[in-house]
Amino acid sequence: MYKNIEKQAKLSLKDLVDYQAGQVVSKTLVQNEKVSMTIFSFDKGEEISTHAAAGDAMVTVLDGKGRFTVGEDVFYLEAGETLIMPKDIPHAVYGEEQFKMQLIVSF
Repeated sequence: MYKNIEKQAKLSLKDLVDYQAGQVVSKTLVQNEKVSMTIFSFDKGEEISTHAAAGDAMVTVLDGKGRFTVGEDVFYLEAGETLIMPKDIPHAVYGEEQFKMQLIVSF
């Protein structure tokens, strides 16, 4: 079920992806018909443009600060904060500064 991650080992999710200048970096940990789990890093000013997901998307910021636009609402999240973006509602993610997040989508 899990891939790209060491099993039976203590780890820090934010250390699974590095920052890269001018890029959004992702590492998929789980992908199947029920759930997807991915760790992302965003360089300052980088974004994932507006789109909708086929399932409810829960993001938890692991490091830094990001801006999340969900429908008409804007949320600023910092490390340790979580937001659920409902299925089929357009959303976008922007790096207010360098930041890392965990994304879990349940279908």
